[in-house]
Amino acid sequence: MDYSEKLKNLPTQFFANLVGKVNKAIEDGRDVINLGQGNPDQPTPKHIVQALQKAVEDPDTHKYSPFRGLLELKEAVCDFYKKEYDVDVDPAHEVAILFGTKAGLIELPMCLLNPGDLMLLPDPGYPDYLSGVVLAGVEYDLFPLKAENHFLPDYNAISSDVLDSAKLLYLNYPNNPTGAVANLGFFNQTVKLAKKHEITVMHDFAYGAIGFDGKKPVSFLQVDGAKDIGVEMYTLSKTYNMAGWRVGFAVGNPTIIEAINLIQDHLYVSLFPAVQKAAIAALSGDQTCVKELVARYESRRNAFVDACKQIGWDVTAPKGSFFAWLPVPDGFTSQSFTDYLLDAADVAVAPGNGFGKYGEGFIRVGLLMDEARLVEAVQRIGNLGVFKNK
Repeated sequence: MDYSEKLKNLPTQFFANLVGKVNKAIEDGRDVINLGQGNPDQPTPKHIVQALQKAVEDPDTHKYSPFRGLLELKEAVCDFYKKEYDVDVDPAHEVAILFGTKAGLIELPMCLLNPGDLMLLPDPGYPDYLSGVVLAGVEYDLFPLKAENHFLPDYNAISSDVLDSAKLLYLNYPNNPTGAVANLGFFNQTVKLAKKHEITVMHDFAYGAIGFDGKKPVSFLQVDGAKDIGVEMYTLSKTYNMAGWRVGFAVGNPTIIEAINLIQDHLYVSLFPAVQKAAIAALSGDQTCVKELVARYESRRNAFVDACKQIGWDVTAPKGSFFAWLPVPDGFTSQSFTDYLLDAADVAVAPGNGFGKYGEGFIRVGLLMDEARLVEAVQRIGNLGVFKNK
């Protein structure tokens, strides 16, 4: 028995190799500070856990829920978007409940594209976007995200032939891995481009709650005409520390939402109703826990960036997400610096080249550890002498 060509062609799981190296070092008894992961380190807020516990005790949640999710959850999504972004969403036609947004990101090309169609992806970008490319049998082009353009795409640098051929465009702000943010002016430019070239837009809003310096990230759907050509995907993983719960949603264009619902009719039955009840509690409840979480990440960011500057590391503070995107010192590649930090300082980071060609020359650090540990990691790196202390 042999694997299908689709399985054979799937990209290698980038993080699996990194996790293997880190785990081996830990098994050897080394005190590794792991900054390479993207898994929130705080527990899910108590009121959400309690909502799940209560729902689990209700026998009605032990049955199938409607294939396309509880209406109450869709209504909670709509109320959330109105309250947070002043965006009106129709619960009946403009919301799809997702089994985590990773599932939605990978499903979407299969919903909208035919084999050989072209989609556009950011470089650097979330590696699992490529899984959807392979499973849908489509082609892709990459557009670079460069520091000189604040890690936003330069649409003028994409040829008109590529734009005319493209059917689907993926964006992600606040951005993984760069920590960059987008504004409404950029999203307005995106909508105009998409309409001109008949491109569908998917905005991955995974870090939508996490913005710094008093600036809240903006939703793609806040721009006039965005729902004409696109959808936004939002996960509860980062906003509410619910990564293991696997619940998210897509909102926006009703035709695209129907396509997502249709493919999920065939892939799944329904998300566990008790998890949906907990998601309602998260979206509808007091959002103080979110404000506290963002403040925690901002405090960590500040401590980390200050420590980097003290050792002479010229870094730019991220404006959103819980990642920092840092240049490697002269004489190193992304991978060689990552390996050196693990071998010589017991500090694990993610090499930038794992996120794409234009990630070369950078590493990604997760701000998913207390401030003292983050500062200790930087001090260990400083002791290696690779940066000239100012």
